Amino acid sequence: MEKENISLSQLLTLLVNFLLGSAIVVGIGGNAKNDAWIAICIAALLGIGIMMFYHYMMARLPESNWFQLLEFCFGRKISIVFSFLYVVYFLYITSRVVRDFGELITSAIMPHTPIEVISVTFSLLMGYVVYLGLEVLARTSEIFTPYLMIFFILLTIFLFVSGNTEFQQIQPILREGWNPILTTAFKDLAFFPYGELIAFTVILTYVTNKKYSMKVSLLGVAAASFLLIASALLMLMTLGVDSIVRSNFPLLSAARNVSIGNFIERIDALAVFIMMLGIFVKGSVFLFGGLKGLEYIFRLPFRYFAVPQSLIVSFFSVLLAIDFADSIQEGLGIVPYYLHLPFQFCIPCLVLVILIWKQRKSKSLK
Repeated sequence: MEKENISLSQLLTLLVNFLLGSAIVVGIGGNAKNDAWIAICIAALLGIGIMMFYHYMMARLPESNWFQLLEFCFGRKISIVFSFLYVVYFLYITSRVVRDFGELITSAIMPHTPIEVISVTFSLLMGYVVYLGLEVLARTSEIFTPYLMIFFILLTIFLFVSGNTEFQQIQPILREGWNPILTTAFKDLAFFPYGELIAFTVILTYVTNKKYSMKVSLLGVAAASFLLIASALLMLMTLGVDSIVRSNFPLLSAARNVSIGNFIERIDALAVFIMMLGIFVKGSVFLFGGLKGLEYIFRLPFRYFAVPQSLIVSFFSVLLAIDFADSIQEGLGIVPYYLHLPFQFCIPCLVLVILIWKQRKSKSLK
């Protein structure tokens, strides 16, 4: 199987878009209300720690991906069981990402198009890009990220110039104390979006210059966190807490408030592009992780599974929830405790302990 490689700049853009992903679509930190941006600041520090944890674990066997690491720790028979569970987990998250995209498109752009059509089209697009290889996905992210930055800056400028932002909307600060902020940061944001960086345990082995990959990874997490904090402040100052709670897509609702001289209006396309790129990269990364797991289990090139798994993802994206409200309820209320916690933290911690023990044992026997 050919070895693919991605550069440090591509890793950076993948991380930025991945963390923006669904987080910038549905908005995060809402339980902290006016202090959502403070909760994201604290969660960003957690995210940097989580990225360091994953990076430290993968650096102990730098040429192995997550599934090969599982085999080193548990042996092939047991690692196949764990790998299968991770494949299901990765593909389930991919389905959730596709569902978020479908809801966004049917709400903002094509309200009369069935969500099934959107899901199948988008899933097959992700499957095609992943089939072409990780390098193609990384180059796609690298090419379009500058446009994302430009559009985000333009959206910010337009909102301020149009006079729709009010600094008073983020006040009072710490109205309900630290408890809601810390609860949101540790119980919600630590899992989504930062804990989902577990998907990069499949990708870090492909980075060409591993010497600087840790620094670039942390820079990517910090840059994405800055954008999430900025978007949270922007949405709060534009919409206010009550409107954010009622809106399915707060950033899109904020963009629709732009009106400058009855000339620059309805700039929904800027917000949709920002959200679409993040969702595409995040879904593709998780899909790639699931396909690499199947490659490990069946010892066949992951490309064999690209199209079939894309169709399965699109099928389950439609079935996983009745409507968008049900999807959000499931994603924020159930998934973190029953899926994110074991797959993002419990199993990796166990793997790291066994990995360190085995490596020290092998050194002592030499």
